[in-house]
Amino acid sequence: MSIAQNIKAANKKAGRFYATGKRKDAVARVWLSNGKGNVTINGQKIDKYFGRPVSQMIALQPFEAIDAQGKFDVNVNAHGGGLSGQAGAIRHGISKALVEYDEGNRPALKQLGYLTRDPRVVESKKYGRHKARRSHQFSKR
Repeated sequence: MSIAQNIKAANKKAGRFYATGKRKDAVARVWLSNGKGNVTINGQKIDKYFGRPVSQMIALQPFEAIDAQGKFDVNVNAHGGGLSGQAGAIRHGISKALVEYDEGNRPALKQLGYLTRDPRVVESKKYGRHKARRSHQFSKR
């Protein structure tokens, strides 16, 4: 067994499940453990980290999909991108960790599209233009 498999087996035995979620430029490392529903993101409670309730809802959607609200403690290390991208990355990571916890969660999460990494990213800027597609303002004279 490799080192990674040993770590995975030890975490599973201890009741911790790890997954990485991605969205845009954001990356979220997610650890799930049995608990009371505490969600910590970069050392802060979820309502303090995400000011918008919509971002909180997006991040916690996988628990609603499998009726597991309040059954897991979630510890997240998120970086890169903005808050919206981080919320999507956290949703992706939680979904993958729930599948790690129990393969029976896979069909419900897959049907809602939570296990698929959203491939949409910002288009790169082109030379001779203001942005990716925005052209210079035309001047007649």
